[in-house]
Amino acid sequence: MELDKDLRSIQEVRGLIAQARRAQSVLERMSQADLDKITAAISAAAADHARRLGDMAVEETGFGRPADKELKNRFAALTLYDAIKDERTHGILAENREKRTIDVGVPVGIVAGLVPSTNPTSTVIYKAMICMKAGNPIIFSPHPSAVNCILETVNVVRRAAESAGAPAGAIGCITTPTLEATNELMRHDHTRLILATGGGAMVKAAYSSGTPAIGVGAGNGPAYIHKSADVALAVKRILDSKTFDNGTVCASEQSIVVTREMDQAVTAELQRQGAWILPDGEHRKLSKFILRANGTMNPAIVGKSVETVAKLAGLEGMPPGARVLVARETGVGRGYPYSNEKLGLILAYYVEEDEAAVLRRCVEILEWEGAGHTFSIHSEEENVVRRFAQEVPASRVLVNTPSALGGIGATTCLFPALTLGCGAVGGSSSSNNIGPLDLINIKRVAWGVREIEELRAGASSAPFEPGRPGLDTAGLEALVEQILRRLNV
Repeated sequence: MELDKDLRSIQEVRGLIAQARRAQSVLERMSQADLDKITAAISAAAADHARRLGDMAVEETGFGRPADKELKNRFAALTLYDAIKDERTHGILAENREKRTIDVGVPVGIVAGLVPSTNPTSTVIYKAMICMKAGNPIIFSPHPSAVNCILETVNVVRRAAESAGAPAGAIGCITTPTLEATNELMRHDHTRLILATGGGAMVKAAYSSGTPAIGVGAGNGPAYIHKSADVALAVKRILDSKTFDNGTVCASEQSIVVTREMDQAVTAELQRQGAWILPDGEHRKLSKFILRANGTMNPAIVGKSVETVAKLAGLEGMPPGARVLVARETGVGRGYPYSNEKLGLILAYYVEEDEAAVLRRCVEILEWEGAGHTFSIHSEEENVVRRFAQEVPASRVLVNTPSALGGIGATTCLFPALTLGCGAVGGSSSSNNIGPLDLINIKRVAWGVREIEELRAGASSAPFEPGRPGLDTAGLEALVEQILRRLNV
């Protein structure tokens, strides 16, 4: 009997999980050296295929640029590998002989890896590497519009991993992607963790699945150009960042915010470097094209060239050589579509009266969408950087760097990652740039160093110390008596 597509996909997931469980029993007995060998093999193979896989991603999805897809693939394969190759993730991680404790790293188990269409091949490379380094099997759930390039990337990393000793089933992928299959994978009793990268609805579903999840919220980072900044260099960095892979990196700038005294200089530099400041009529046309009727981002703007977006939106008069579309904006929230995340070549531009107003505006933008993700600032005054860093609700505060590349750790010393946690303020379980150490559990081994008689003796004779641990009922009663005596009660 021929099963319906959704039923076939669910059955496929159950088979993949059965294979992954068998692989897990092998991986968890491997040594650190074994896992490192597998990780190195994935790195080498992914680097060898970086351009081919990047070309496939652009051809299938229509998002981004082949050269930039290749760079992201190489970043995941090589830069990430350099960062994790010497990390200890398995077995004894640390030992404190004085306190008589030992930390032991153990794999979390089967990981569900959700893969977006914006960064399909690099995400597979990245998640496969951090999972293998941590000793976890991973099953990928591909975005339907990028299934072919994702499957090919999975094949590349799987063959490399198995040639280096990984068991069959350690790296799997759903070949018939359906919503039902993804839900089955996320909710299955044997799935231990979800790495959720994708649209807001999918990330929310991951957190609602009942399985522990590490997700990424929307990126909607504002960029503040301070009066102390080198304006030409700041604008260059912002435009380089926004045009990288046609704006598909979630850490890329979504708006520029300046004080009124900086407006003229920044506007002139934007125009000099290829930004088209939209006239009022074109501003209105594009504003109706950014979001869909339900308030979510219009996929037609994602990762497309300015020429394509201008044509689709019916814009007229775009100057030759335009790189980015810039719209002056005055508000944030519903009715102000430029204040939303725009994973394409569109920037909002805000002019505020003073620095205090700039700070309020940046907080407002992030709280509307993008809380916990990324904020960037261009300034030579460290006290200004520190002030904004303390106030903005962002997990990454990037200084004098292209935000798209700084956020993922390419132009900064942040951990190189393609899953950027947004912390509790952004609805995420972590604010880290996610790596192998986020994918293990740590057992604590602790020797006894005191006997119960010592605790009782200490409780009855020692002076009151708030927060002193290890007190039983008698000890607590003694503390209460001390407090009452001090209060003369």
